[in-house]
Amino acid sequence: MRVDTVTRRCCLVGLLAVSAVGVASAQTRDDSLGIRAAAMDYIEGWYAGDGDRMARALHPELAKRIMNTDSAGRSWMRDMGATELVRGTRSGGGTRTPAAQRRMDYQLLDIFQNAASARIDAGGWIDYLPLVKWQGRWVIVNVLWETRRPA
Repeated sequence: MRVDTVTRRCCLVGLLAVSAVGVASAQTRDDSLGIRAAAMDYIEGWYAGDGDRMARALHPELAKRIMNTDSAGRSWMRDMGATELVRGTRSGGGTRTPAAQRRMDYQLLDIFQNAASARIDAGGWIDYLPLVKWQGRWVIVNVLWETRRPA
């Protein structure tokens, strides 16, 4: 599995920072890998229609949201919870995206203690993923997403 440049940089900076204060340096590396694993379970699970993998990535109280605006300029939030997202994954939602259009570009944006933020560029949309270290493992607690508009 390829570890992207942002993750490597984050791990290196984190290792240097925690080493300077005498804390076990493996924690930041393990956290970075756990965050990436949750993000990949989320997007790869979506594309594969793997509901178990999607469920593993999510906190049970997940809120996934997107803002929509109609032709009259009225805006509203569309949201779904973990159950609906897992159900949509199991029903093959992501499998309908043509393979040539699937992207899974991952960026770790930040880690602070038991909170983190990551970004997935999925091609047709971007997902911002706040995560929490819950019961010893990293899970996605929210998703804020935006579709790409035609140029």
